Amino acid sequence: MANLKSKNVVWHPGMVTQADREAITGHKSCTIWMTGLPASGKSTLAVALEKALWERDIHAFVLDGDNVRHGLNKDLGFSPEDRNENIRRIGEVAKLFTTAGVINVTAFISPYRADRDRVRAIMGPGEFIETFVACSLDECERRDPKGHYKKARAGEIAEFTGVSAPYEAPEKAEITVHTDRESEAACIQTILGYLEQKGYVARRE
Repeated sequence: MANLKSKNVVWHPGMVTQADREAITGHKSCTIWMTGLPASGKSTLAVALEKALWERDIHAFVLDGDNVRHGLNKDLGFSPEDRNENIRRIGEVAKLFTTAGVINVTAFISPYRADRDRVRAIMGPGEFIETFVACSLDECERRDPKGHYKKARAGEIAEFTGVSAPYEAPEKAEITVHTDRESEAACIQTILGYLEQKGYVARRE
């Protein structure tokens, strides 16, 4: 996704392949990339999905936007350039998790289509599952669990997605759930149904 600054870096392949790991876990690995407005329900769904997968003995892990900014991306703000770098880094981490045989669920606003497309481009076929967590702006503002919309409207938070910064909704997401008119359970079932239908995980009897 970016040119190497050093020309003396060599990729070292291992002796255990992604297919080997999938054979042991009994399921395919992938990245379920949740995107949506702030307070649309991404983190809530990601955590619930991780739990649902884990209960099926599926190796799953959540990469949450706020959590990643506490460590790996704590040096980044919310300018367009920093947002680009935030998604570039997490895209590389998500690729590593996928290669490791994990179904990893990311919960990032990731407002720009181009950034999401760049992450898709570094994944193998079928490994990037864009999941649009759709929710009206009015409903997101009504929820406002962190008080960010209120602060953004008051001018206390600059470049806030949906208020003073743009959000570009997916045009061809693999999965779309509507958290403003569907229950959490229904949204999770939609995602699990997709994973079953496409053969990532076994159908539950």
